[in-house]
Amino acid sequence: MVTVNIQADSKFPVNRVGVRSAVRRVTDGYGLRQAQVGVVVVGGRKIAELNKQWLKREGMTDVLSFPLEGGFDEINGLYMLGDVVVCWPMAVKQAGEKNILVDEEIDALVEHGVRHLLGEHHD
Repeated sequence: MVTVNIQADSKFPVNRVGVRSAVRRVTDGYGLRQAQVGVVVVGGRKIAELNKQWLKREGMTDVLSFPLEGGFDEINGLYMLGDVVVCWPMAVKQAGEKNILVDEEIDALVEHGVRHLLGEHHD
């Protein structure tokens, strides 16, 4: 089973079913049946703080991924993939630019982040 732990302040009305489905689309594509992923939805200040702390980049970004090294939990038999952090204000902005629903943009960002947890990278 793929477990998705979602953390979001009540001011960010995240479609939790959609987020879980987004994670599972990616893990299913990799053939992972036993995994755990954390998804955290944050505001602009928090994502900018994380971006500066971990990537040494200024300002907001839409999504960050924090993979766990050696993430296999033998006790539970799960691959602990790590956390995906999504910026709510950036998702709202990008959804407007793409003329799509915010839920669709959140799902796309979550999928992107999970692919990074699984080792896919880009410039």
